Amino acid sequence: MSDERPGDMMGGFAKGLSVLGAFGQGHERLTIAAAARLAGLDRATTRRCLITLQRLGFATFDGKCYALTARVLTLGHAYLASTPLPEQLQPFLDRLAGTIQESCSCSILDGTHIVYIARAAQRRVMSISLGVGSRLPAYCSSMGRVLLAAMTDEEALALIDRSDLQALTARTLTKREDLATEIARVRREGYCIVDEELEIGLRSLAVPIRSRSGRVVAALNTGVQTSRVGLDRLRAEFLPNLLEVQAQLAAVIA
Repeated sequence: MSDERPGDMMGGFAKGLSVLGAFGQGHERLTIAAAARLAGLDRATTRRCLITLQRLGFATFDGKCYALTARVLTLGHAYLASTPLPEQLQPFLDRLAGTIQESCSCSILDGTHIVYIARAAQRRVMSISLGVGSRLPAYCSSMGRVLLAAMTDEEALALIDRSDLQALTARTLTKREDLATEIARVRREGYCIVDEELEIGLRSLAVPIRSRSGRVVAALNTGVQTSRVGLDRLRAEFLPNLLEVQAQLAAVIA
């Protein structure tokens, strides 16, 4: 239940968050014009937001570009400190990564993207660095599809319709009907494999993480290089390990 009333929305605060969200991988330093384009705002509004972030210590300015400071990490820390889930997941991730000798991650949905809330890195398999707080599109990531499969058909399709369905590789599914079919298969089989849709040379395997009541609260995955791990091995060797961790977590997550 919400106590929201007409007029309660703070437009200025929302715009500031949009500007903050413009920074990220490949956009570490932004001019006012670039930040305005990425945030979908006019230059004057963007300039005021950036100046506010600078004065509050969340950004720096070198005369041309703005960049975020480490103080922004306090915002993410507030989430991590407010929920026990990442802390509960980390020991299981560490053990799993040690067993299969591959990096393992957990994520939750945030709009049309997944956001990493826990990670145990063994080796780098993507061209970008991934860590807690990293974001990937839900429609073409294994954890994203697992989380979409936990929704009703209507909810999943609505999220797909809001997504920017880009072909990140020649193998990326971008048609609504193809994604709907794949999500239905993931729901039926209980796991998801994404093979070179997110990045060439990368395949990943994900399963849902459930609470004791059976509610899907997050997703668990591992990513491997296609040159090292084939699809048959991924299913026969890696999937049982992920399912074992899934069962262990279902006994401890409220």
